[in-house]
Amino acid sequence: MRQHDLVVIGAGSGNTVIDDSFAGLDVAVVEEKWFGGTCLNAGCIPSKMFAHTAHVARTVAGAGTYDVDAELLAVRWRDVRDRVFGRLDADREEGRRGRRESDFVTVYEGSARFTGPRALRIDLADGAVDIGARQIVVAAGGRPSVPPPVEESRLPYETSDTVMWIDAPPRRLAVLGGGYIAAELAEVFAAAGSSVVVVEKERRLLGPQDETVAERFTELARTRYDLRLGREVVAVGGRPGALRLTLDDASTVEADMLLVATGRVPNSDRLNLGAAGIAVRDDGRILVDAHQRTTAEGVFALGDICAPVALKHVANREARVVAHNLRHPDDLIAADHDLVPAAVFTRPQIASIGVTGQECRRRGLDPLVGEARYADVAYGWAMEDTTGFCKVLAERGTGRLLGAHIMGPQAATLIQPLVLAMTLGIDASTLARSPYWIHPALTEVVEKALLDLDL
Repeated sequence: MRQHDLVVIGAGSGNTVIDDSFAGLDVAVVEEKWFGGTCLNAGCIPSKMFAHTAHVARTVAGAGTYDVDAELLAVRWRDVRDRVFGRLDADREEGRRGRRESDFVTVYEGSARFTGPRALRIDLADGAVDIGARQIVVAAGGRPSVPPPVEESRLPYETSDTVMWIDAPPRRLAVLGGGYIAAELAEVFAAAGSSVVVVEKERRLLGPQDETVAERFTELARTRYDLRLGREVVAVGGRPGALRLTLDDASTVEADMLLVATGRVPNSDRLNLGAAGIAVRDDGRILVDAHQRTTAEGVFALGDICAPVALKHVANREARVVAHNLRHPDDLIAADHDLVPAAVFTRPQIASIGVTGQECRRRGLDPLVGEARYADVAYGWAMEDTTGFCKVLAERGTGRLLGAHIMGPQAATLIQPLVLAMTLGIDASTLARSPYWIHPALTEVVEKALLDLDL
């Protein structure tokens, strides 16, 4: 059994743990599927490249709003796909080649499972190899979850891991799920010409978002898609290319293609973690402490396989924490998950940080609430925006910001001043009144929401 100083399982954010400061060690990287992880290959990056293309298509189609005569002829799906993945495939191969050519990193391209404490078996294309390590980082990510009725049907379906590679958008697309992945991809395919039906077991889309965001987004989505809310799929029938989904109210949905976007699950069940003494939570996430250490000595974990929030910027933060703690065992640092911003790149964009209105009620909080519409500021007039808004929640008496939620164009950018303020402890009144806010920039919607708190 070959012994390494450090083994990293997973070449997504796990791959960023290793830099030149590890050059004096014998390091190994194990990757089963693709370098760059889900984000680069099938997640945040390609989906946003498709989402921006959809935005361009919608802008052209809606140009008449601005007294511009324009016609959308087509979204050339294959050309879009080849442009997106031509660039990303090159980045993936560059990362893979760079690791293979490293003089201190061994690359194992295969699947890993534990055989004992800090001991692994790697299944390679040409056999298996057993290795051990003084330290191990588990960064094996997650995968789409698929409801039993879909799996049991044995009929074809797509997930976020596969749907962007198809040759053409379907005429009729059924989207199963109402979260951020479903919202983003539904808009991509609708902009490309598909007729979209969304089936979601909750009564509104984007349920974890602030209630005002979820309600207003659901209202907008209802004008664009056929929404089947409060419903679940109990059976999938028909044949490939002509599917029939039966819902729990006995209604049916006809579709040429089914996209399953009901969430993701960690890959912990594929690693035989029990053999290594690594504990997992009820939901399958690896149990880690504040320093990203698992219950097994010398084993760390990061990213979607353990994180409370499955986002790339969280995984990257945890990777930096793990890299430091591997090098400095006597000076450990912690990962902070208290204030994690997030964005949904659908139409319109959505961004958030901190608590929601419904969370405040559950906690018995009575916050001040400020809101401003895009239509309240000059650049919102220029955009002819009638649905965008910014909502902020602050503690009574102190003005401490508790949460912020934006729905509208550029929301993922507009949220950042609020992220900084909450992270650095800047209260709402100071943020609203101390810095200049450029007029007539769209950021004025944030300023007006803060001032609406009336502190």
